[in-house]
Amino acid sequence: MTASDSPERPLLALQHACLGYGPEPVLDDVHLRIGAGEFVGLAGPNGSGKTTLLRSMLGLLPLQDGNVERHLPRTRLGYVPQHASLDAYFPLSVWEVAAMGAYGRLRPWRLFPRGERQRVDAALAQVGLVRLGRSVFSHLSGGQRQRALIARALTVDPALLLLDEPFAGVDRDAREDIARQLEEINRNSSLAIVICSHDGDLLARFCDRVIQVSDGRVHGGVRETG
Repeated sequence: MTASDSPERPLLALQHACLGYGPEPVLDDVHLRIGAGEFVGLAGPNGSGKTTLLRSMLGLLPLQDGNVERHLPRTRLGYVPQHASLDAYFPLSVWEVAAMGAYGRLRPWRLFPRGERQRVDAALAQVGLVRLGRSVFSHLSGGQRQRALIARALTVDPALLLLDEPFAGVDRDAREDIARQLEEINRNSSLAIVICSHDGDLLARFCDRVIQVSDGRVHGGVRETG
């Protein structure tokens, strides 16, 4: 039995949620539950509302109606956006990019403590980039850059990791590698992960369950029991 089959309260839940940016909702009557340790895919075509759903789960977009429950601190939410704002040509090393996830815990004008350095090293190990820690971020392949950004989100020490189109802009082999590493992270650390992608076939191969987002609705947002 996985953690998501447990009767315990979920990490995050939406009930009768109406999501959008204007008078017309993008998604209506959304029911969604994400349990501890789950590995969930959000599948749907571009423009279907997957990013809107992620933003609402993160608390970046207020609900138009309905309820949201988050049984974890906001600081324990990790996020890898679809288009990272990080300038790929700024001369940062891979290690420095991953370390950005720790900045929220550091006091101003303090040296980077040893414990945080170890956390960054551990995050890079989880995504297989330890040997490239000193490499310049802009010199990496698309798949390696994406893994560095995942390491940045892992350095937050999340209980729930949300990724928006992490397979975009990388080739098929790199997508497989990213999905496999996320699956391994999920299994080894019981970290709950939600991946948003239009590649439903890839999600179905690696995720515990796949939620479909289409036609203004979320289908399969609550796992059936019994």
